[in-house]
Amino acid sequence: MIRRSARGVRESMRYGLAFYELDGPLFALESGRRHMSLYVAEQDVVIKHKESLPGVNTARSFVKFSDLNRLPLDVVEKIVRDSVAARRTRAMQGTLPTQAELLKLWAIKEEAAQVPVPTAKAVATKTASAVKNGAPPKPAGGAAASAAAKAPARVAAKKAVAGAKTATVAKR
Repeated sequence: MIRRSARGVRESMRYGLAFYELDGPLFALESGRRHMSLYVAEQDVVIKHKESLPGVNTARSFVKFSDLNRLPLDVVEKIVRDSVAARRTRAMQGTLPTQAELLKLWAIKEEAAQVPVPTAKAVATKTASAVKNGAPPKPAGGAAASAAAKAPARVAAKKAVAGAKTATVAKR
């Protein structure tokens, strides 16, 4: 709906949010566990439409909603269109907000919203002595990994014991 109603916006992902930009951030969409929030950069537009839309926080300039089916999309579309018009007016006047100002308005901390640093995975390799002796590589991960590697052997041993017990009972 934003792409359709706000021609010329560019989409990006930063700080764990979907941003829609037109001469800088115009909207940001945040997905929580049980709600979504639409942050609007043009605070005057949010104040103008606050009576016709539930879940509006005018101090932080966002709309919080938990059910998309209950959200009056016609009002949200008006907010989007009015925001685009207000942004184009501000761009001509040269009074565009910076990204830092918007994050402060929306109470989003950059470090809290950063994407987590990827973790490295350990890879099993053969040691020099194992290569010389022809031994298979040891699994990475310590005791848990070696216990997981031994599990199939334990299952096979239990089946063999159960089979022997069944054969003994059948002979009696």
